[in-house]
Amino acid sequence: MGRNLILRAADSHQLGAYRADPAGPPKGRIVVIQEIFGVNHHIRAVCDRLAAAGYSALAPQIFDRLHRDFETGYSEAEIAKVREYMVRIDWAKVMLDTGAAVELMKREGAVAIIGFCMGGTVAFLAAARLGGLAAAVCYYGGMIAKHADEKPRSPTQMHFGELDTHIPMTDVANIRAKRPECEIHVYAGAGHGFHCDERASYEPASAKIAWDRSLGFLARAFAAARPMPMAKPPSPPLARPMPSPSPAAKAKPKAKAKSRTRPKKKAKAKKRAAKKSRKKSKKRVKRKKRR
Repeated sequence: MGRNLILRAADSHQLGAYRADPAGPPKGRIVVIQEIFGVNHHIRAVCDRLAAAGYSALAPQIFDRLHRDFETGYSEAEIAKVREYMVRIDWAKVMLDTGAAVELMKREGAVAIIGFCMGGTVAFLAAARLGGLAAAVCYYGGMIAKHADEKPRSPTQMHFGELDTHIPMTDVANIRAKRPECEIHVYAGAGHGFHCDERASYEPASAKIAWDRSLGFLARAFAAARPMPMAKPPSPPLARPMPSPSPAAKAKPKAKAKSRTRPKKKAKAKKRAAKKSRKKSKKRVKRKKRR
């Protein structure tokens, strides 16, 4: 279902990644951050499960700066080898590599992030430092308590096992106190790595509940992040009839009409004056004749 590809970080470092896409249009895009065991079979399986659920999933190989294409299993010897890498991790570079995956997926639409173990901490830091994420889901991130003063800029959900010997419940209580806006779940009977079905600590009941909660959380986040459909452009204004003239306006033409009739009145007045003058002149003539 998935394929391998190459990412380029902001400092030009190239790193590998595994990507899985759904059969149809994706409901969203999710960056998957590995455990300390690399982008191994389990992390690729997480990407495939997300693709089956309708999401495009991308897992960057954030150990490539230390050991290209590193992946391992869960035996004691393999875990001991991984611990050598843990002390050499440059967290600033990890964020660059995570950002490369986020930026690639952002070109296609809204992006969320999910991480496991070390990746749970990376997902929390990405929500606080990278911004622009629709959501972050963090599974048993061991260093979240250390960074709990940082506030995520996107909805964040966390999952912890009550029996986790790496993350005491006092750390979870500290996270709750400092980050009350985050959704935090604790699973009774579950220890560290309870979601991974390839580890001895796998706890199927808790894993199913946590996974269902994660998918529900992501679905709500992508629904909220989806842009609203564009509103229809406003209709052009309808042609309106001209307002009927007011009584005052109606009177104006009459005034003009009157002004047009003034020359006629003047002419009549002249005629009357002329008649009067003629009458007067006739009377004068008659008087002279009598004399």
